Amino acid sequence: MAGTIKNVDDHSTFETELQNAGAKLVVVDFHATWCGPCRRIAPVFKSLALNHPNVVFLKVDVDKNEVTAAKYTVQSMPTFIFIRAKVKIDEMKGADQNTLVEKVKQHAGPDAAANDGNEDVKGYADLKPFFLSAGCNCLNESDDHTHANIFDDNDTYLESDCDEQLILTIEFNQAVKVHSLKINAPNDGKGPKLIKLFVNQPSSVDFDQAERMEGVQKIDLTEDDISGSKVIPLRFVKFQNVTNLVIFVANNQGDEETTVLKYLKIIGAPLGATNMTEFKRVAGKAGESH
Repeated sequence: MAGTIKNVDDHSTFETELQNAGAKLVVVDFHATWCGPCRRIAPVFKSLALNHPNVVFLKVDVDKNEVTAAKYTVQSMPTFIFIRAKVKIDEMKGADQNTLVEKVKQHAGPDAAANDGNEDVKGYADLKPFFLSAGCNCLNESDDHTHANIFDDNDTYLESDCDEQLILTIEFNQAVKVHSLKINAPNDGKGPKLIKLFVNQPSSVDFDQAERMEGVQKIDLTEDDISGSKVIPLRFVKFQNVTNLVIFVANNQGDEETTVLKYLKIIGAPLGATNMTEFKRVAGKAGESH
């Protein structure tokens, strides 16, 4: 329900709320009844809950729920913790309402309302919040249509420059598991066809290397795969501890001069959210090297 703020008075309930949140952003207000700044910023927190119905807002009284406060090393009130997929992604101390509003807006993302918190794959989320922007780049991209356009599902796009090939590098701010991809590209022959995936490359991969190297996985995309509605599963066992992902686009569907990519969604979870007791082998053989 829009505008709902849940008071969480014990740690087991807190963990349940994180589990139920799934892919949604969770914002936790650590407060105390005797804290003046906490009382002053409480109406702002309530307003944010009303304006962001697809974000989970929790309040933790540090005197009632000492276990959760200790887990996040809360030492001053108010402290706001931002969590996605059970992993802390940001923190704010103090009662600066402008900073709080901006952080919620930043982490909720511009398309949060459209997504309505839905998960393409249960238990996994869009890994975009974990991208390290300074480490993301694309070789052979057009000056006018760059890789920055493809991580939000809108009318912008990425286009190659002098031929059909692209090398997209995505660096993460922490180790992640990559489960699958969603790709949206035009059906005019310019959409990507053969792609090769590489993980944890110590240095930049150039086109000669991309052609020569085996890669972790090679995918021959169909027009259905790049329609924007299909989840493309990866060999999950090969993508369990990823700090950077390199996607080499070798050609396109119609042997066109340039390749166009409208949207790319990388689905997975931060490694810190992994519960190894829940891990199930989905590919490969027991004892197989990763």
